[in-house]
Amino acid sequence: MTHPLLTVTDEVADALRDRRPVVALESTIISHGMPYPQNVAMATEVEAIVREHGAVPATIAVLDGHPRVGLSTDDLELLASHGDVAKVSVRDLPLVVARGTHGATTVAATMRLAAMAGISVFVTGGLGGVHRGAQQTFDVSADLTELSRTPVAVVSAGVKSILDIGLTLEALETLGVPVLVAGSDEFPSFYSRSSGHAAPNRVDSAAEVAAVVRAGRDLGLASGVVVANPIPEEDEIPADEIGAIIEQALADLDRLGIHGKDATPYLLGRIVEITGGASLTANIALVRHNARFGAAVAGELAALASPVDR
Repeated sequence: MTHPLLTVTDEVADALRDRRPVVALESTIISHGMPYPQNVAMATEVEAIVREHGAVPATIAVLDGHPRVGLSTDDLELLASHGDVAKVSVRDLPLVVARGTHGATTVAATMRLAAMAGISVFVTGGLGGVHRGAQQTFDVSADLTELSRTPVAVVSAGVKSILDIGLTLEALETLGVPVLVAGSDEFPSFYSRSSGHAAPNRVDSAAEVAAVVRAGRDLGLASGVVVANPIPEEDEIPADEIGAIIEQALADLDRLGIHGKDATPYLLGRIVEITGGASLTANIALVRHNARFGAAVAGELAALASPVDR
């Protein structure tokens, strides 16, 4: 059942009622992850890709204090261009709702609202995780906590490469979150197909992912599932090349004293500057790739629905 505080578009509501495939999409990538107008073009294209592959897109955000599941073209434009859209994680949801303001939802907040709406598959670019130097700063993304307690499959290109991927994988293991890698024996690192870390579990089809998600549901497990979908080889930035650029961006971050929720948007923007836009091109390519795979997973999961589900 959809939560009564959610505003759900008719298209999404009809699909959920009929048990047709629905794919949740986040909005932070629109408001805080890419520059205008590439962000609104990307958001519109990704919704179209989800539809072309047989699922209904449900971009999630908070507008005028109302959690929204499914957005109009005007809503996407507002998120992409408005100067006062907060970056909203789970802890921020009560504030933006109470204050009646706009908020772009992170992975964690999108997962929570998607689950409240009854959506089981969510597509994003990259996951948050354990930040480099977290041994001193304790800077660990709320995405990991949410993955441990919200049963949504999250399709991404892996953990953002600005983070400590090894420690993030260790944290996911501790939290009991299944981690699947599509078509590879190595865990990807967002811009790159390689990370130096082995895939915890390899899967080779959307059907196999759906079967794992369904099994977790049948077992009554509360956790989500990480589905790492490596960026296509022709679109990747090699790990050694992007690694040096990330180190430069991290040094700039430290010099400027930027930290907390402002760190990731700064780093992604700085990497775009250093690469002359190449990282943005890769980011858009991997989101497209994830949208195709996520729609396929949602379709396979819908096909697995039991008579009781229907």
